[in-house]
Amino acid sequence: MKKPVLILFSLVLCAIVVRSEDKVPLPTGPQTDGSFCKVILDADKDVNGDGKIIDSLKDPMELAVAPDGRVFYAERDGTVKMWKPETKLTVIIGKLDVFTGLEDGLLGITLDPKFQKNGWVYLYYARPETTQDANGKKAGENRIARFTLKKDKLDLSSEKIMLRVATQREECCHAGGSLAFDAKGNLYLSTGDNTNPFASDGFSPSDEQPGRSPWDAQKSAANANDLRGKILRVTPQANGTVKIPKGNLFKPGTTGTRPEIYAMGCRNPFRISLDQKNGFLYWGDVGPDAQAFGEGRGPAGHDEVNQARTAGNFGWPYFIGDNKAYWKYDFAKKTSGERFDPAKPINNSPNNTGIKELPPAQPAFIYYTYGPSVKFPALESGGRTAMAGPVYYFNPKLKSKTKLPREFDHTLFVYEWSRNWIMAVHLDEKDNIAKMERFCPKMTFKRPMDMELGPDGCLYLIEFGSAWGNNLDSQIVRIEYSGEQK
Repeated sequence: MKKPVLILFSLVLCAIVVRSEDKVPLPTGPQTDGSFCKVILDADKDVNGDGKIIDSLKDPMELAVAPDGRVFYAERDGTVKMWKPETKLTVIIGKLDVFTGLEDGLLGITLDPKFQKNGWVYLYYARPETTQDANGKKAGENRIARFTLKKDKLDLSSEKIMLRVATQREECCHAGGSLAFDAKGNLYLSTGDNTNPFASDGFSPSDEQPGRSPWDAQKSAANANDLRGKILRVTPQANGTVKIPKGNLFKPGTTGTRPEIYAMGCRNPFRISLDQKNGFLYWGDVGPDAQAFGEGRGPAGHDEVNQARTAGNFGWPYFIGDNKAYWKYDFAKKTSGERFDPAKPINNSPNNTGIKELPPAQPAFIYYTYGPSVKFPALESGGRTAMAGPVYYFNPKLKSKTKLPREFDHTLFVYEWSRNWIMAVHLDEKDNIAKMERFCPKMTFKRPMDMELGPDGCLYLIEFGSAWGNNLDSQIVRIEYSGEQK
């Protein structure tokens, strides 16, 4: 069984495009739960009431909410849209030319901390050109670029390239692509390991045979000299350059490393968030497919929600979950060597261009397999596509009648694309898990794709829709609370 997220965008590419005149159901299921309700900001619409759907949302990927309530979101085909609260209408503010093969496209969006003054919008996207690397293989470039919004239009000529990520385009998968700022003005980007997992039997894709670099995650996630399979952290400057903040994993100038790396050892860190009070980084990492432990290979596949209080190595492709170790495996001879040591992981792959001895591996904050979890029973069972949302702090001074109530003070929201739920992870005074419970369990969420907190204290959510792509039941929504505020 292949996990849905691994084939999501491959299926998108070959899916039959549903025409607007085809009849399909509108979003269904409960849209309220007690004092909570969804407000639909943008959705595919049956405008005339005749069952003919106007497809206004095409694979929305990530959103960002401005201080004045405008909602910006990126679609995978390169379209950037803005919902305006005063008109309650959505307008297209720009369209980038992007490469949409494999899992690429326009993947991430965020706003500058001083957006109200400077109008700067940051996008992470795949450049359309496919080139050849030094070995004659297909290669591409993904980049963070800054654009200036002028009168409801992105000035495409204002593009400032902040960071370039070299990728291979021979094989899928795992692009990551989430953008977020912390309270100090540092910009974070998640990148996937850009590795094909399908020849690894659901275990560690570490094929060191000649010509098999696209099947070896040691070239990327475990490579300290590569930007893939990482969470990167830089500080944007007004002139369009970036500086390296103190506290990243490797000091600038360290041989065999990249100074932009904050967290390494990631597989597909699809959605990230920053606690705006303490700077802790959270992300969901989508894991491999092994159904069960395999002697000589490694553990069952796990998805993870990670918490990084400081920079670190989070283990992939040598460890998963709470540092469960894989065996070193010879893909040519089909034999197993030693198990990897989380205290001293060594990358001896011929595809590694960085240091060999890596920082110790850090265990996941939350982790789970396809089946029920004894440690985290609230997560239930099913498909796995972990996402990490914001940390909410109740502000009694915020003049908003619809903000989340005090009971969610100091709560991390995580969500599941495959299991269609949002989970409230209540944190204690040491930022450990105090309690975990379903958020609005009576409300329907169709493949939650991204979640952000708005200036009104409400949750803003992309519902990707019921199918793999080209959905006609996608929604951009706000979750409001109508109960008594204490």
